[in-house]
Amino acid sequence: MAKPVSEYTRKRNFDITSEPAETGGKARSSKGKALTFVIHKHDARNLHYDFRLELDGTLKSWAVPKGPSLDPKNKRLAVHVEDHPLGYGSFEGSIPEGQYGAGDVIVWDRGIWQPHGDPRETYKEGKLKFTLIGEKLTGDWALVRTHLRGSGDKEQWLLIKEKDEAVRSGDEYDIVVDKPESVVSGTTVGGGRAPAKKNSRTRKTAASSPEPQAAAAKKPARKAAAGNKRLPDKLAPQLATLVDTPPEGDWLYEIKFDGYRIMTRIIDGEVRMITRNGHDRTERLPLQAKAVSEMNLGDSWLDGEAVVLNDAGLPDFQALQNAFEIGRSKDIVYYLFDVPFLNGEDLREKPVEDRRAALKKLLGKQKNRLLRFSDAFSASHRDIVESACSLSLEGVIGKRAGSVYQSRRSPDWIKLKCKLRQEFVIVGFTKPQGTRSGFGALLLAVNEEGAGLVYAGRVGTGFNQKMLGDLFEQMKPLEQDASPLSKKLTSAQARGVHWIEPTLVGEVEFGEWTREGIIRHSAFIALRSDKPASEVVHEYPRTPKDIKAPFKPKASKAKAEPAQDSPAREKKPASSKRGAQDKDKIDVAGVLISHPERVIDRQSGLHKIDLAHYYESIGDWILPHLDHRPVALLRCPEGVEGEQFFQKHSERLAIPNIKQLDPKLDPGHARLMEIDSVQALVGAAQMGTIELHTWGSTYDQIELPDHFVLDLDPDEALPWRSMIEATQMTLAVLDELGLDAYIKTSGGKGMHVIVPLARKADWDAVKAFAKALAQFISAQLPERFTATSGPKNRVGKIFIDYLRNTRGASTVAAYSVRARPGLPVSVPIARDELASVKSSAQWNISNVLKRLRKLKADPWAGYKNTQRITKPMWKRLGVKAP
Repeated sequence: MAKPVSEYTRKRNFDITSEPAETGGKARSSKGKALTFVIHKHDARNLHYDFRLELDGTLKSWAVPKGPSLDPKNKRLAVHVEDHPLGYGSFEGSIPEGQYGAGDVIVWDRGIWQPHGDPRETYKEGKLKFTLIGEKLTGDWALVRTHLRGSGDKEQWLLIKEKDEAVRSGDEYDIVVDKPESVVSGTTVGGGRAPAKKNSRTRKTAASSPEPQAAAAKKPARKAAAGNKRLPDKLAPQLATLVDTPPEGDWLYEIKFDGYRIMTRIIDGEVRMITRNGHDRTERLPLQAKAVSEMNLGDSWLDGEAVVLNDAGLPDFQALQNAFEIGRSKDIVYYLFDVPFLNGEDLREKPVEDRRAALKKLLGKQKNRLLRFSDAFSASHRDIVESACSLSLEGVIGKRAGSVYQSRRSPDWIKLKCKLRQEFVIVGFTKPQGTRSGFGALLLAVNEEGAGLVYAGRVGTGFNQKMLGDLFEQMKPLEQDASPLSKKLTSAQARGVHWIEPTLVGEVEFGEWTREGIIRHSAFIALRSDKPASEVVHEYPRTPKDIKAPFKPKASKAKAEPAQDSPAREKKPASSKRGAQDKDKIDVAGVLISHPERVIDRQSGLHKIDLAHYYESIGDWILPHLDHRPVALLRCPEGVEGEQFFQKHSERLAIPNIKQLDPKLDPGHARLMEIDSVQALVGAAQMGTIELHTWGSTYDQIELPDHFVLDLDPDEALPWRSMIEATQMTLAVLDELGLDAYIKTSGGKGMHVIVPLARKADWDAVKAFAKALAQFISAQLPERFTATSGPKNRVGKIFIDYLRNTRGASTVAAYSVRARPGLPVSVPIARDELASVKSSAQWNISNVLKRLRKLKADPWAGYKNTQRITKPMWKRLGVKAP
């Protein structure tokens, strides 16, 4: 039996309006997630405000003609209207003439709401009470159903402000007049209705609005973003980060398929199947494309992997290659595991479990075995790799519960392999021995930043006779006299080698990397034609500690404006003339920058040379924060969207001008590092470093920290205003304790509070105090804070992360760039600036230098390492001093 059409859908023609359509998929579960609210300002026949609360997978909606009031005496009429889909929460745009609700719509406020009691029961009873945490509205509120009847069958409710510290007299203050603009785009609406066409972005300016000019002048009008837009023609897949062991936390694990990654695009009914490198392979997968077409989807993007299964039901990469070559589409199974867009709706910001649930429901309706859903493992995270290996799988993919879809390599997706396995560039071969034909072994290499092709060992097993012959035939035309390696091999290593042009890429399974960077116990798997040789690098697995704090970028959908104050223009040497195709090395502060033209951030279009110039220009500001401290590097040789790995020790990495510290400081490991000069800063950038993280102590007194850090890390759904208030509350507690504190943006979503200390207490004592402080704050304001890690504990709250205050842990340094879209910077700010900060990622490498030039004083002026943690401080936190 068909599901009845909702009132929301019945009233709208989605071929005309750009409002989001209902997906028809399973509503997202609110369990373990903050409930969102949004207030739309709607300039329809009459200007009004649409108040919407998320409940049971939909937005319960009320039309409030006069808008909310902060005065409890002003009980605002709220007419209950039809439920709206959750996707409507981000809608801004113009509803065309002739459509229901025609006129302009902006997001006037948004945030989270916290119900008092069971919201389903109180909603049913008509007595909803709740707390709002928004950009504009805060405090306690109530929605109360009345017995009055309006036009038609609409219920009449009242929106009432409860008495608390957020109350303002209506005679003195009207928030809808004082703050008329959108919290998303800064635009305003009001004063009649303008004609609107489908997808129109026309918006009346503040000047045309009848609202007070003083209020309208606060923000210049801009064009608002429309609601749903046409799907992107291109979409890069989310890629996984290699790790060595399963991390703690909530993760969903799936099979790591040994196949070709395929993104499927459906636009206007046309199905195209595209590889991760953007190559159209629809003609190689005609049956799979037909099966997708028969699902009758609207405009969508699907994500999956094309594989061929062997007799044991396991992926066989060699068989997949054969099927592709001879066009046996019927042998290929397309496993789907994500759906970034579905039926015109952008699902990328929805939790991964919700996207997968929608996808599973779709696939459950079709019976074509060429399309299958990639189901999750049921084993615990501690047993997950063992379970996968016992099934003879290559490994598993883990996806962080609650994570969004990002077109980049992200620590929210991880890969764990049963054996080490990666691609290598084939640079040569040896003669066969005995009865073997073709060749004996392949010589392998990887690209190393600034060093070219570096030898990585040999592989002589894993070949059958056909593979030996086919591969030998491909290598013969590529033979050359000279070695393509950047460093000559020893005479013993090079004896009998036939060198070839380094264009072939092979996948190899092996047991380990030696300290010299050579693989051991290797076996050849197959040639890979889906990855160019230039992208093959040494894959470094990260540890769970490295990925403890996930990156949470939300790339802007709008193209970044050209930087008027680009760091590349700050202090360029005369030799630094860069064209788009310049392949020469460029001298920056005496360090030669290779591949200066490489784009390291697609959102901003910034290049590797821009990063090098930024670190050269920021030297006077950042070096004091690096002075005498062990530094850890987040290296991203392929840029923000490529592989990322965290490096605490120097190992074999030769960063120009970097200082290696005494090996006794960290026994059992390679040397710790220090960056103490502009040349070392630029050298780090040359080697692919984007982020710089420092210890909480200097190496001359490494066992005695000289500060502690509270990293305020918010739930994604919280508005920025909550972050400012949380920082202010934390500072107030520290003030009460008599501790001087300093603040800086994290460059991501949160804020860092730094408390300088005299070098007296050891690591255990400092961490214990930071923990006690975090627990004290969360106990005083449990509705705002938590001191317990994990996404379930942070719902609607801010996690006070005190865990960085341990030996060997680190925090991103002040003025360090962050490896996130837009290349934001972690920036120190003064206390009196806090209220005016708009985002933790407000400053980036293109505008932070402009800020610094305008400063009249150092934001951290007065910073001294003289404070001590005293017994009275412990006592005031309710904890006995150690």
